[in-house]
Amino acid sequence: QVQLVESGGGLVQPGGSLELSCAASGFTLDQYAVGWFRQAPGKEREAVSCISSRADRRLYGDDLEGRFTVSRDDSKNTVFLRMSSLKPEDTAAYYCAAYPMGDRWCSLIARAYDHWGQGTQVTVSS
Repeated sequence: QVQLVESGGGLVQPGGSLELSCAASGFTLDQYAVGWFRQAPGKEREAVSCISSRADRRLYGDDLEGRFTVSRDDSKNTVFLRMSSLKPEDTAAYYCAAYPMGDRWCSLIARAYDHWGQGTQVTVSS
């Protein structure tokens, strides 16, 4: 069964850090570009970051580069999102998504992806 599972979410104070993981099962993630998206209650889904299958292209959503870092470890079949200097407005459910594409491709457009995880909640609050 093809599956993406996010983990690492939780409650963190403003200014803190979290690292999210997106683990694939049922397929080999090294042929896939992976995107991260988030959605807060009452708001539209927002692009966070993406990484190409060979990690030679990385993109970030508006005002996130510098605080968020995307990486991958294909030996673990996992993509990571390291988030630092977290703000209350970063509170959301975070989702990873995958699409089989090479050639330095990744996208911040959600409909470009055809495999999605169930999400992990990140809450930034004091």
